[in-house]
Amino acid sequence: MKLDQLENWQRTKKCEEVNIDDVGTEQIVMGWVNTRRDHGGVIFCDLRDYTGIVQIVFGQQHDETAFKKADSVRSEYVLAVRGIVAKRDPETINPKMKTGEIEIHVSELKLLNTCSLLPFQIADEYQETNEKTRLKFRILDLRRSAMQKNLMLRSRAAQVVRDFFYRNQFFEIETPVLTKSTPEGARDFLVPSRVNTGKFFALPQSPQLFKQMLMVSGYDRYFQIVKCFRDEDLRGNRQPEFTQIDIELSFTNQDQILSLIEQMMANLFRDTIHYEIPLPIPRMTYQEAMNDYGSDAPDLRFGLKLIDMNPIVANCSFKVFGDAIKKGGVVKAILVPGGADFSRKELDDLTEFVRIYRAKGMAYVKIREEGWQSPIAKFFTEEEIRKINETTGATVGDLILFGADTEKIVNDSMGNLRKEIAQKTGLTKDSEFNFVWITDFPLFEFDEESKRFTSSHHPFTMPNETDLDQWENEDPGQIKSVAFDLVLNGVELGGGSIRIHRKDLQERIFKLLSIKDDEAQAKFGFFMEALEQGAPPHGGLALGFDRIMMFLSNTKSIRDVIAFPKTQQASCLLTEAPSEIEKAQLQELGLALRKSNLS
Repeated sequence: MKLDQLENWQRTKKCEEVNIDDVGTEQIVMGWVNTRRDHGGVIFCDLRDYTGIVQIVFGQQHDETAFKKADSVRSEYVLAVRGIVAKRDPETINPKMKTGEIEIHVSELKLLNTCSLLPFQIADEYQETNEKTRLKFRILDLRRSAMQKNLMLRSRAAQVVRDFFYRNQFFEIETPVLTKSTPEGARDFLVPSRVNTGKFFALPQSPQLFKQMLMVSGYDRYFQIVKCFRDEDLRGNRQPEFTQIDIELSFTNQDQILSLIEQMMANLFRDTIHYEIPLPIPRMTYQEAMNDYGSDAPDLRFGLKLIDMNPIVANCSFKVFGDAIKKGGVVKAILVPGGADFSRKELDDLTEFVRIYRAKGMAYVKIREEGWQSPIAKFFTEEEIRKINETTGATVGDLILFGADTEKIVNDSMGNLRKEIAQKTGLTKDSEFNFVWITDFPLFEFDEESKRFTSSHHPFTMPNETDLDQWENEDPGQIKSVAFDLVLNGVELGGGSIRIHRKDLQERIFKLLSIKDDEAQAKFGFFMEALEQGAPPHGGLALGFDRIMMFLSNTKSIRDVIAFPKTQQASCLLTEAPSEIEKAQLQELGLALRKSNLS
């Protein structure tokens, strides 16, 4: 089949831009054939580009040459057509299409390219296609209007973010992609150096140290929409390479940073999906979040708070509760209004669900007219039952669920249980956006495996200095930080902190992290030197741009808002990366592969 050249043709309008005001005018439109319908003497095609669809009509009465040529046109062929815009007959008007009142009667057709047999239909947005196929044929998947809307919205969102920071006197500064490995977070992606044999660059997990050094350099306000890399196990909302909105400010404090980000997020949601975020965004301490929701990223679209039962059940006859408390653990409850209707199977399923989070089981009580209905009812006195009902607020028709174990296991299991119940009972709505700031995080968390403290955020986070002085030599786990996370509907969008800007304070923190002087010098010597060269007080934050786009696009998978994402095995099915490389390339880099790595 002979294909045509565009030659001097130029589009006069994109497909969905053609409208009723253009009736009687000649227009040139170009795009892909979405659908084709042959009605004998007339051929109808829906022509599609990224703006939408317009109907084009080939008929002998319009142009016989174009009509004959259109006989070979099929779905996803690439066309350019010239024709006259006409009103549709009243009975053929399609009110569901923006261009549903008009059509283009084609007088000239250029067939620019054909299309081979497709692995899935692009025109049918609702066709079930497994994700592996979608990722392997990503260029076709990206041609779907749903995916195009997601990526165009992402482009618009990036513009809104940039405009906001420019208006607020921020400088957009690029930081290096090839940098030094400072393994104090997730695993680095390493890049061997050909020039410096045996040495390696790391791809940045974040621009953390560079943006702090920009503050030392006097740039005052920095931002960047930046690619970052982490070689870690993947989940639905994680990728080995991801994009974050990265900012840093000098001469600032926590309130100023939080207020600035609230304004940015309000602008972003308003200018992309026309949603007004109520400001100010509420704040909650880390301890409040853990006590009430079992998570430092609580979903506040619904209640189902965790309720502390320790004062009431510490001396009860139910051994599971008593033993947990004696061992330093906790007993917590969730009240499920109307939950007495849960079936035995539903309760068994919830019991299995909490086992995912290492809980040994789950106790329950249904509140009936005649009293408690539960296998554990016999272990409680009337007074204990009265107090439990009163503390939880339980009334007839409700359900109380209990967890008893270490505080971590109870918080993990019950915190996720409340989200599972909310999902199953329809308490969550995707159209609702409930933001909260979490503040006053612990500066450290104790790693049982290495038997040492690690940074909850990163080692450059400013401690609460009063806490530091009080607990430094006694219990570093009690030290709080000047750190904060932004949470939306139970998902951490990102976080930040006020940074350490004094060398003496940074050295104290390294010491508490069991980082020796020579190790600190090897990893962070350049940064410690910078802190001695007039570092101003500063702080900043990074927000996951991909995660934000999931909410703006109302999609469940982060891969639906990234043009060319990786699978959960960190591979690209489209390009088949990562791939093997030539032996000569390895030799150039001074590398060799062990046989055990190839088995």
